[in-house]
Amino acid sequence: MTHDFTSYPVSKTDAQWREELDATHYSILREAATERPWSGALLDEKRSGVYTCGACNAELFPSGTKFESGSGWPSFYEAINPDAVKLITDKSLGMVRTEVVCGTCGSHLGHLFDDAHQTPTGDRYCMNSLSLNFTEEAK
Repeated sequence: MTHDFTSYPVSKTDAQWREELDATHYSILREAATERPWSGALLDEKRSGVYTCGACNAELFPSGTKFESGSGWPSFYEAINPDAVKLITDKSLGMVRTEVVCGTCGSHLGHLFDDAHQTPTGDRYCMNSLSLNFTEEAK
């Protein structure tokens, strides 16, 4: 899946991203790969704080919107603000899904599904742990 990365506030060359990100992070964030379910370090994160983009560190999801979806990936029902993420139609793998990318740098985060009936929005932002960083709320 490819899209125009030059239309984002943070725009770097492919070489710059490769220099900043290790191979696994680059594969997920810049080439839309997916980490194995149940393997992510942030899956069981329960502290209060903010989840940020693993590439540019833009704020994406408040911890209060994280929920246990049973999918094996960190899941959220709402972004921190409407511009934090951008939604793109994904027709890869012979199906139609909604890809979620960082609204600041265009990096791949995961996919959005509307099957979270237990949440206030009904949405499930199913994110790769490796596409996120976590900053604990100051106490």
